[in-house]
Amino acid sequence: MLKNRSIFLLLVTFVLLGCGRYSQPRPYGYYRIGVPEYGYRVSALKGYPYRFEFADIAYIDTAVDHAEPYWVDVVYPSLNARIHCSYKSVEPSGVADLRHLTDDAVRFVFDHAIKADAIPEQGFSHPEEQVFGVYYDLEGNTASPVQFFLTDSTRHFFRAALYYNTIPNADSLAPVNELMRRDIHHMIESFRWQ
Repeated sequence: MLKNRSIFLLLVTFVLLGCGRYSQPRPYGYYRIGVPEYGYRVSALKGYPYRFEFADIAYIDTAVDHAEPYWVDVVYPSLNARIHCSYKSVEPSGVADLRHLTDDAVRFVFDHAIKADAIPEQGFSHPEEQVFGVYYDLEGNTASPVQFFLTDSTRHFFRAALYYNTIPNADSLAPVNELMRRDIHHMIESFRWQ
């Protein structure tokens, strides 16, 4: 009987001491963002001076209240993302001359330098299509992780910037950023003046 009582007391002691409020920190996790398989289609913008291919999980919004003609947004509703696209006609020695437009585009990119860890740039050249430009990959928690501009060096200037409708967090947005970078590269590769 004494042996059973000692075992019982030992078990009660372990239970009382083992049921404390000790908590162990857990790593911070992010929701998995699933993206379906998709293809690309050509932008069918009648009368616009350019065309490109974009993902068929997105749509082109021309009804956005823009200050200039030929400005559009490529909207990814499932990813809560938009690629804001602007167009300017190049006017030699005018307000919209090529130097002024490229300086503005570079300034817009480096406005994000405060939050960016790095801003690598990549030149782009398609001489047979007269499409030249620069692609900027803004690393870190920036509001716009990708920006680029394209021109034919004489008449056309096209600029685009990717934005999310959420607080920027490079860690949680990493899979979406990778997908969007791939789509933007495809957009640049397929870009043509009309």
